[in-house]
Amino acid sequence: MDTLDRCCEDTRSWVNNAVRVVAADANRSADTHLLPFPLCADWGIDLYLKDESVHPTGSLKHRLARSLFLYALCNGWITEGTTVIEASSGSTAVSEAYFAKLLGLPFIAVMPATTSREKIDLITFHGGTPHLVDDPAQVVATARRLAADSGGHYMDQFTYAERATDWRGNNNIAESIFSQLSAERHPIPSWIIVGAGTGGTSATIGRYVRYQRHCTKLCVVDPENSAFFDGWAREDADASVTCGSRIEGIGRPTMEPSFIPSVVDMMMKVPDAASVAVLREASRVLGRRLGGSTGTNLYAAFALIARMRAAGETGSVVTLLCDSGDRYTNSYFNDDWVARQGLDLAPFTEATRRFLTTGVWAEPA
Repeated sequence: MDTLDRCCEDTRSWVNNAVRVVAADANRSADTHLLPFPLCADWGIDLYLKDESVHPTGSLKHRLARSLFLYALCNGWITEGTTVIEASSGSTAVSEAYFAKLLGLPFIAVMPATTSREKIDLITFHGGTPHLVDDPAQVVATARRLAADSGGHYMDQFTYAERATDWRGNNNIAESIFSQLSAERHPIPSWIIVGAGTGGTSATIGRYVRYQRHCTKLCVVDPENSAFFDGWAREDADASVTCGSRIEGIGRPTMEPSFIPSVVDMMMKVPDAASVAVLREASRVLGRRLGGSTGTNLYAAFALIARMRAAGETGSVVTLLCDSGDRYTNSYFNDDWVARQGLDLAPFTEATRRFLTTGVWAEPA
């Protein structure tokens, strides 16, 4: 009888400890706060922000990075000494650099050259090596090439985000949201609103809602220069665009494998000027700076709440506070940067202020 034994006790021991280290991080930091956004109580509609900025690496992507590392470790793709490589717009790379450092692994982050300096500095702080690419459309190809040349592992968040997370529960973001709403006056939200970068978060929430048989609907927002909205609308898995998204963390030039269109009830295309105007106004209301994708999320939340009010509906709406605006001091909160981008914030600022006062949303022309 022929046998082939590839088991290495030292390798298995290292992986066992690595899984323990990553799982221990989940015990310390898996849950995050659900913050009420101040609206007029008479409207009968409550808006909540799931504050993912309080994770150790400061963003929603901390959950994803943890899941991706566990997935790769348990699949045998990462072992002691493996160089880990990722294609990212910044936040996932920050979080993966953190976990790579916990495990003593080298990490390379392949990102667009336009990635905020604050994110690049955080990757370096966590021991990662930034590799900047001028053409955002070449980020994935560059990451694959670096992994092949180095014999490392390309993490590939865009493929594995939807399958690395247990969408049925296990304290994923969806289960956490519903658990935290349980004592509120509208415990089952009418809408949950998220953006799509990999598509993993929308896939997790959409599947969980169906699994639990909730009536909640899922709205996915998409910025300019992203393929998701058009691909979803046309049912075209090959949809693509040529420019990179200015709203870091969401928007992709192609329809990524982790984006599951069939779990999405509504999509909304949000102008970049709207995202920036709303994040600035919401930051003023909350007394803290919010990131760009949170502005995109809130734009859709305000529009949907106004629609609910016009229809005489009550209920709750949940969206994500994805990361802190402190990462975007030199972009979204910089008037010179806004001017260079040719963004006119005034109409969307006025629309936001009118909504917060009256509950009426008037789409700027």
